[in-house]
Amino acid sequence: MAGHTQFALLRQRRFLPYFAVQALGAFNDNVYRQAIIGLLFFLGIDSAQRTLYTNLAPALFILPYFLFSGLAGQIAERMEKQRLIVVTTAMEIGIMLVAAVGFATENLPVLLVALFAMGVQATLFGPVKYSILPSVLKPEELTGGNGLVEMGTSLSILVGMIYGGLIFQVAGEHGPEAAAFSVIALAVAGNVAARMIPKVGAGAPELKVRWNPFPESVAVFRLARRQLAVRNAILGVSWFWFIGTVLTAQLPTYAELHLGGAQALYIFALALFSVGVGVGSLLCEKLSARTVEIGLVPFGAFGVSAFLLDLYFARPGDALAAGLGVLEFVRQPGSARIMFDLTGIGLFTGFFVVPLFALIQSRTPKHELARVIAGMNIQNSVFIVTAALVGIATQRLLGWSIPELFLALAIANTLVAIWIFAIVPEFLMRFLSWLLVRALYRLRLHGIEAHVPDEGPALLVCNHVSYMDALILSASIPRPVRFVMYHRIFDIPVLRWIFRTAKAIPIAPEKEDPELMRRAFDAIDAALAEGELVCIFPEGRLTADGEIAPFRSGVERILARRPVPVVPMALRNMWTSMWSRHDSRLRRMRMPRRFRAPVEVLAAAPVPGTEATAASLEAQVRALRGDAA
Repeated sequence: MAGHTQFALLRQRRFLPYFAVQALGAFNDNVYRQAIIGLLFFLGIDSAQRTLYTNLAPALFILPYFLFSGLAGQIAERMEKQRLIVVTTAMEIGIMLVAAVGFATENLPVLLVALFAMGVQATLFGPVKYSILPSVLKPEELTGGNGLVEMGTSLSILVGMIYGGLIFQVAGEHGPEAAAFSVIALAVAGNVAARMIPKVGAGAPELKVRWNPFPESVAVFRLARRQLAVRNAILGVSWFWFIGTVLTAQLPTYAELHLGGAQALYIFALALFSVGVGVGSLLCEKLSARTVEIGLVPFGAFGVSAFLLDLYFARPGDALAAGLGVLEFVRQPGSARIMFDLTGIGLFTGFFVVPLFALIQSRTPKHELARVIAGMNIQNSVFIVTAALVGIATQRLLGWSIPELFLALAIANTLVAIWIFAIVPEFLMRFLSWLLVRALYRLRLHGIEAHVPDEGPALLVCNHVSYMDALILSASIPRPVRFVMYHRIFDIPVLRWIFRTAKAIPIAPEKEDPELMRRAFDAIDAALAEGELVCIFPEGRLTADGEIAPFRSGVERILARRPVPVVPMALRNMWTSMWSRHDSRLRRMRMPRRFRAPVEVLAAAPVPGTEATAASLEAQVRALRGDAA
């Protein structure tokens, strides 16, 4: 794993053209919308009509998500994915030709019709945008790939808004022609990039498309809510859109009243937030060690609340000066704190949303993923509209200032996070295990990507050195793992809640509790039958001297019932850990000798279950571990 980076994906055909298409699409959407606003000023439309158009435009763009997401999910499931992307980008060219006529003739109704059509195109592209990733990326690449997509999207939106806002200022009287040329050129570039994407098979080519949009919208929405973890991950993504909509909708007025500037400071504040999202999205792969680490979600959620809260206290009242440019604002007392908070909100938003997308993609069957994404888009659009209404209501009806709205958003975000983590404790469990492992160790992984299967059942066998072994292995393997562990370790305070939430399987020796042993073997067999990964420690106990004890026959008993592939694994450098039996119990109570100690996790090629024996697996694990106890 050393030396792997998500940026390597940008050099590969399986990812780069797709990345370019989605980035160009987000860029063009925002160029077009900002250019419409620029045309309103160019034409000298009065402020009342400008307000009407600027409020109508987002509504027209989001309306197709309500109307056509059900159809879009079915089409994305049935069609070959690269072909669908080519079709949607070709649609964009046609729509932008209509938009170009609107710009050239300075006809606002035509531009609004084209904007609605762009919403239809975005609705069709949405399900394939995220459902294609599990088909072209390995499980350990999902977090990094989603991080790149979110980074590309956030920066494309920012640059698109800047470019679209400057078209009429730079081009002057030739602004309509410049806008028309820009949107067509970007659409053509997107279509050219789409044609370079390799073929990707349909998720469900036999699916019969039902063309009545309303019952199908209900159907895909229900499909998206079927699995508890996926349902609440989708809720988290929708909440991300709610927070982002509330925050970015207030930034123009916040920049004017509370930062002391206007357009330039608004763009600067938006840039800080967008760059924060991009950096946070990219850091997810590093922080998660290339696994789908949903433990980052609570970290991101509470980080967003903390920075929103501090943003309120940083400038609760109006700015002390007006008419400030960016440099003048930067020199103002307290500006560094505000900039830090805006960047921090974006940074932790990235930590929050990227693992959620990766979880949705990894836990949803591929033949349902496009429809699940479509259901998520319906819910996202509801949250976006609700966010706009909340922003208006709190200020117009309740008389809240924008900092007070940020304070309320910080409190609401904390409460929503606590609620989600209470009903799906797996999020909090993963956070605690992630925090423990990342605080104490630096993991170095060898052979995990190559040898742990991406899907289907497998039995993992590993040496047993410390009480932390299960947490370290779960942090190293991209897929969820069911651990079989001695019931007394399973019942350790604090860790017990983590193990139970992770659906670990407690076991006891037959002499100690034969009924518990029988239930454990039944649970192991059921988990393997469901296509899950199961990890056992065949020594049956923690090592007392640092050496690997003989493997017991339980592994053969498991394979006799269900001969699945067996992956030999080994932990190295854990014997001197405070969590092992290297020291006396009293000495183990002290602080660790060394924080961030390097620990290696190794995996060998799978062994067919029909050929594996306890003795042969023991020999492979011994060879993997070597002398590095």
